[in-house]
Amino acid sequence: MAEIVRLTGARVALDASRAERIDLAIENRRILPLDSRVSPHVDLDLTGCLLLPGLINAHDHLEFNLFPRLGKGPYANASEWARDIYHPEESPIREHLLVPKPVRLIWGGIKNLLSGVTTVAHHNPYTRRVFTERFPVKVLRRYGWAHSLDFSPDLGDLWRRTPEHWPFVIHAAEGTDEHARGEISRLAEMGMLSSRTVLVHAVAMGAPEVETVSRTGCGIVWCPTSNLFSLGRTLCPAVLRSDIPIALGTDSGLTAQGDMVDEIQGAMETSGLNAEEIYPMVTTQPARLLRLSGGQGRICEGGAADLVAVADTGQTPAQAVANLKPEVVMVRGRVMLLSARFARMQTGWRGFHAIHVEGRGSFMIRVDVPGFFGSASMALGSEIRLAGRRVCL
Repeated sequence: MAEIVRLTGARVALDASRAERIDLAIENRRILPLDSRVSPHVDLDLTGCLLLPGLINAHDHLEFNLFPRLGKGPYANASEWARDIYHPEESPIREHLLVPKPVRLIWGGIKNLLSGVTTVAHHNPYTRRVFTERFPVKVLRRYGWAHSLDFSPDLGDLWRRTPEHWPFVIHAAEGTDEHARGEISRLAEMGMLSSRTVLVHAVAMGAPEVETVSRTGCGIVWCPTSNLFSLGRTLCPAVLRSDIPIALGTDSGLTAQGDMVDEIQGAMETSGLNAEEIYPMVTTQPARLLRLSGGQGRICEGGAADLVAVADTGQTPAQAVANLKPEVVMVRGRVMLLSARFARMQTGWRGFHAIHVEGRGSFMIRVDVPGFFGSASMALGSEIRLAGRRVCL
């Protein structure tokens, strides 16, 4: 018989602007009907908290989040950046590549967990032996992908092999020059722009490209701090104010400022969009673009029990996401993170390990932090930085 967990005392987000006091029950990783009369095995008192849907990160390269930012941009396009920074025999890339890839992937999962992300789209092969239920967050499994037009000579085959009901994710128009802008028309000529196409970055798009992408039903993943670092600009107002569905992604430590919290704040600062406009970009919009069918991105009966609790100051859900400081994070109905404050209030947690993140605070997470810290430090020394922030045990 599956364990039933009851969450009591919290206000629950209904959308970007509304929340109501509701008790939730969870069984088999799903939220039970709100009027369920059940006898829980575990009661978790969330009085004083606001409960949000777990955030969805629509673009990350999980294995690159221990790396520092690389490059001296701005660059005209992503290929120019790649040629400039890719020197695997030189420091700091040499040392970071000595960290085993599974360990680097785990650290990428930890980065996401710490910022309230419960589902992430990894833009690289799905590593089944690492992305198990013990991984810190969910990793998108059903998707097709290519790196880009410049770096994927088998692009057409990759597209054709991807099932029609899966999203197809590709870096596109990642630059500011005509070469980058021309990628939209090239993809259109190849018949690769459709409602399942997810274009990552799309910074070079102008009015004609906006019309093409809008007409074909594509979506865009926006990574503002990564764009600004490597390209010197990000999505233009014409894209942001269009009807094109847009989701936020963090990219990786190679170019981004930090984690999803940084990306949300960067999006607001660079675009003039408010918290209510950003909120769907980390909840319902990525769920739609990535074709997630389990109720991710919202809190609903029968939906995925992927949840984030924050201190309730009377703020709207959108305001809470814009200044996210997680107290509790649940993935698949299982608590994966506790703030140090919350952990002191609720005793008896087993299998959790302490981690302190510069500028973020102290947490207890259900990950073998000492073990993974030790594995990374063998190559990198005692100063480990995760998405630019120093981490300590």
